[in-house]
Amino acid sequence: MEILSKLFGSAARVKIIRLFLFNEEECFENKDVAMRARVTPGSVRSELGMMERVGLIKKVSFYKEIERGSGESKKIVKKRVRGFKLNPKFKYLQALRSFLINAAPLQQNEIIKKLGVAGSLKLVIVSGVFIQDLDSRIDILVVGDNIKMTKLETAIKGIEADIGRELRYAIFPTNEFKYRLNAYDKLIRDVLDYPHQTVVDRLGEWQGTETVKAV
Repeated sequence: MEILSKLFGSAARVKIIRLFLFNEEECFENKDVAMRARVTPGSVRSELGMMERVGLIKKVSFYKEIERGSGESKKIVKKRVRGFKLNPKFKYLQALRSFLINAAPLQQNEIIKKLGVAGSLKLVIVSGVFIQDLDSRIDILVVGDNIKMTKLETAIKGIEADIGRELRYAIFPTNEFKYRLNAYDKLIRDVLDYPHQTVVDRLGEWQGTETVKAV
């Protein structure tokens, strides 16, 4: 992310561009962009203004579901709002998308640092979006003990903000992972039998498969 930030001017810009590129059918209000990309409202206004001027995004009017009322009287209503959407006619869209898909959003040490606050990590495997294999069932597999789920979910949200899309992930205690591994659990095999990258491995000898593609 540091190298991309220098190339594109700021980390906020990279995050917002990724958000629109990898969610091309979605429309976003300013506050949605700030929340999903985890950048300040001031940065959002500035960056969206620039992106609209160059033609990467365009203003749109769309309906958004919001909650009204509380308790038993709470209901979901549709409200018409204004926001932005990726402009499919942007001249350099394909080149930009190809570059950012192939450019690693996070290095291994950054992933470890973000996830490590959640507890004792025994095994972390990434696949899917991290190795440009969007058909993979999950993007992150985490094995560990005494994992603090709130901190882990917060860390995942932070990684999602860097990448620009929601992640599919699975978390297992060490004993459960080993049991599933020996039982040829379909989810575990779907990760290990296909392209993936091992980021952390403190399990010692186990039936892991060869890692592929660097993050």
